[in-house]
Amino acid sequence: MRTLLLIIALFVSLCITPLQAQTSFRVEVKGKGDPVLIFPGFGCPGEMWDETVSELSKTNECHVFTFAGFGGVPPVEKDWFLTIKNEITAYVKDRKLKNPALLGHSLGGTLSLWLVSSEPDLFKRAILVDALPASAQLMIPNYNGEKIAYENPQSKMMLNMDDASFRKMIDQSVKYMCSNVGKQKVIAEWMYKTDRKTYVYGYIDMLNLDLRKDLAKIRVPVYILAATLPSKEMVSKTYADQYKTLPAVKIRYADNASHFLMFDQPQWFVSNVKEILAQ
Repeated sequence: MRTLLLIIALFVSLCITPLQAQTSFRVEVKGKGDPVLIFPGFGCPGEMWDETVSELSKTNECHVFTFAGFGGVPPVEKDWFLTIKNEITAYVKDRKLKNPALLGHSLGGTLSLWLVSSEPDLFKRAILVDALPASAQLMIPNYNGEKIAYENPQSKMMLNMDDASFRKMIDQSVKYMCSNVGKQKVIAEWMYKTDRKTYVYGYIDMLNLDLRKDLAKIRVPVYILAATLPSKEMVSKTYADQYKTLPAVKIRYADNASHFLMFDQPQWFVSNVKEILAQ
């Protein structure tokens, strides 16, 4: 009998291991209804979605993620982005979530593209908030998928940067990413608290991901909610170029909005997300 009990206990522990082994994120579940996985942008916790989730949770079961290294979640080793992607796939399968929708900002939007292109039957739709399949193309002229090494002069400089200099860099960048002055300090505070190695190496992970050729594998509806600042003409040209292998993508532009458009145009944003999820 003792041997049988030990075997049963071992079997049960093996069965539940996948649910306990996920280390690259924390999830809070709110609301009831059709599931939607909600991913924050780079350096931000799931808390960035609080206003949005307060509305969406009235009609949907919201799974709000905070990734390792952000929002107090312990960091993980390199291959951070791949680990997150693989563990989210396991999360959906382990919990038998039925065709959840995806909502992701920036890095979270790119992650959503990665998920729906690699698991075309697992998800219902993807809503991307100011996100691209190849972020590096914005920074590297004539970018053609070249990989950036983790150890390079820029990353070493950022790893060795003192806290005051790091804060100054964050403050300057946030002013360009959000026009809502009241939210700029909030976003900056979130980014100050990131694990420095995750901030540096995780950003390289994002830049090294080029999904442009994988877009053709996507079989679910993809919507983009896009900022228009600093120039709608420039933004629309970028989207047309990067998404040319996904001609069915649907893009909606938020007037007078920067990268954090959920803070710059909150009513427009929530209205559009709710409409898309209801389809």
